[in-house]
Amino acid sequence: MDLPPVAATTVGSFPRPQWLAQSEGTSVAFSLSGDALRQAQDDATELAIRRQEDIGLDLITDGEQRRTQFINHILASWNGIDLQRQRPKSIRRRIGVERPVPIVTGQVRRQRAAVVDDLKFAKASTKRPLKMAVPGPMTVVDTTYDEAYGNEETLAMDVAVALNQELMDLQAAGCDIVQIDEPAMTRYHEKVAAYGLQALERCLEGVTIPSIVHLCYGYPGTGPKQHEYLYDDLLPMLMQTHIGGFSVEFARSGYDPSVLAQCRDRLVMLGCLDPGDTPVEPVDEVVACVQKALHHVPASNLLIAPDCGLMTVSRELAQAKCQLLVQVAARLRDELQV
Repeated sequence: MDLPPVAATTVGSFPRPQWLAQSEGTSVAFSLSGDALRQAQDDATELAIRRQEDIGLDLITDGEQRRTQFINHILASWNGIDLQRQRPKSIRRRIGVERPVPIVTGQVRRQRAAVVDDLKFAKASTKRPLKMAVPGPMTVVDTTYDEAYGNEETLAMDVAVALNQELMDLQAAGCDIVQIDEPAMTRYHEKVAAYGLQALERCLEGVTIPSIVHLCYGYPGTGPKQHEYLYDDLLPMLMQTHIGGFSVEFARSGYDPSVLAQCRDRLVMLGCLDPGDTPVEPVDEVVACVQKALHHVPASNLLIAPDCGLMTVSRELAQAKCQLLVQVAARLRDELQV
């Protein structure tokens, strides 16, 4: 896979068309069922891919048009998880929020592929490089209610085995980059040290294509940005693993990009746009943000993206923000003469 320097991409999700689903925050309720739903999801995926191609993104996704929720879509393919009988739980990555979550009822084992067919459909619809995402072990632990294990580390390692099987199948099916979404890692640095690094390594066993861990700190909307947790301690720990790179948020956080010097030879997917319902940033402002990162990350290792997924905004706003990324990337390549 060849990507240009300062490659333009996204974290993954795009808005669903209203004829496919109604969204509330990061949860989705599909408007159809059965064969009609599958056909509509195919149509929405092709539309998301065409839009990304027309905009000029260098690395695209399937837009995650088939997912009702970024975690449960994967959990539905595993044994040991009850998605129907849920229990309330305070989720640390959603500060002050108690919400119903799936219950871990037995040993977690992958029963079937979750997103491999999604990848195959997307690959048949485009010639551009494709990135696919799965939730990471710590985030699965944080977003489920354990009635079976009584030990987070043991649960996380079984989750990692199931995820590794999914990632290996994605690799075999021709995925160009795999992304592991781990917002929980950013909230539990002590748990990262205790078992998160080991679980991430288990996810990556045998994975030879580029890999990125998405370290999401805050979410779009009016809630707290949650940027009291810093990358300074987390990135050095993750550098002990074989992860290929880091998806990090700099648009809303205002972090000092010098922290990225710790990433050395790894990929950096720099969040440089607010993914929420906010006006499109001025080009010069985003260029300046990326230029600061380029003092610490080689252009060949840098990708630019919104801080997080775009599913919570309108299709028009998502498109405008992606167009801005392409403009910024083109301008920086001209400046760098690459």
